[in-house]
Amino acid sequence: MKIAYTPRKFATPTLAVIDQANAIIAEYAAQGYDLTLRQLYYQFVSRDLIPNRQSEYKRLGSIINDARLAGLVDWEAITDRTRNLKELAHWEGPSDIVAACASQFRIDKWATQPVRVEVWIEKDALAGVFDRVCEEEDVPYFSCRGYTSQSEMWAASQRHMAHERNGQSVVILHFGDHDPSGIDMTRDIEDRLNLFRTDTEVNRLALNMVQVQLYNPPPNPAKDTDSRFTGYSDIYGDESWELDALEPSVLASLVSEHVAALRDVDAWDDACSEQDEARQTLTRVSDRWYDVTAFVAEGE
Repeated sequence: MKIAYTPRKFATPTLAVIDQANAIIAEYAAQGYDLTLRQLYYQFVSRDLIPNRQSEYKRLGSIINDARLAGLVDWEAITDRTRNLKELAHWEGPSDIVAACASQFRIDKWATQPVRVEVWIEKDALAGVFDRVCEEEDVPYFSCRGYTSQSEMWAASQRHMAHERNGQSVVILHFGDHDPSGIDMTRDIEDRLNLFRTDTEVNRLALNMVQVQLYNPPPNPAKDTDSRFTGYSDIYGDESWELDALEPSVLASLVSEHVAALRDVDAWDDACSEQDEARQTLTRVSDRWYDVTAFVAEGE
C-alpha cells in the first residue's frame, strides 16, 4: 500500500527513478516476489539505469525512502529480511487451530526417499527468496551468514549422520556470491562436514561463471584485501558478482530442477497421498467440533 506521511515535490529526474522503481517492483510482484533494496539496486544496474557504484546504491536508497514517505512507492514492496518481529500465534477457539493444522499438517515425505536434500544460502537477506520455493518443494533451507559457524557445522554433521544410518545420502544445494570468499565457502562446507565424518555431497548451484556469462549480472571489484583474492584472481580476474543480482525466478528454478532430479517420484506421491488423507481427517474434526466436544464430555 502507498501511504503519504511527508508529501513532497520531486525533481523530474528523481521522478523518473521512482517510476522505474515502481515498474521493477510491479514485475516482481507479478511473479509473487517482493524485493530488498539491494535487489532493486541490482535491477537498476543490470538495466543500465545507473552505474554500479556504492554512491549510487546510497542515492537510490535515499530516493526510495523519500518516495515511500511521500506515498509514491508501496510500503510492502521493499522488505528487510534480516529484521522481523517474532510473536506467538493466537486463535479464537480450538476448532480454529484444528482447521489451521489441517492445511499445515505435513508428514516427513523425505523419510522414504533415498536422498535427503538441504538448501544452504550464503546470505540471510536472500532467505525470503528461497523460502517460497523451499516450502513448495518441502526441503529445509539454512542461511549460513557467510562462513558457517563451527556449532552449526557440527550440528549439521550429526543430522546428516543420522540420515546416513537410515540408509539415506545427503545433498546440500549451496548458493553463494561469486567472489573470493563466496567461492571458497562451498569448499569449506564440504571439507568441514568431511572432518566431522559425514559423506555429505555439496553441490554449488550458484553463483557460477556459466551463470555470470548467461545472465550478465553487474560486476563489482573483487576485494583485494581478502586472503583468497590471489587464488581467485588467477582464475577469474579482479571482478566479482553477487547472488542478489540474479532474478528470484532463476534461483527458484535452480532449486526446483535439482530437487526434482534427486526425488523418487513414486515414493513421493505415496507420501503425499498419506498426507492428504490425514489433512482431510483433521478438516472433518474441525467442521464437527461441536460433536467432538460433546463426545469428549460424555466420556468424562
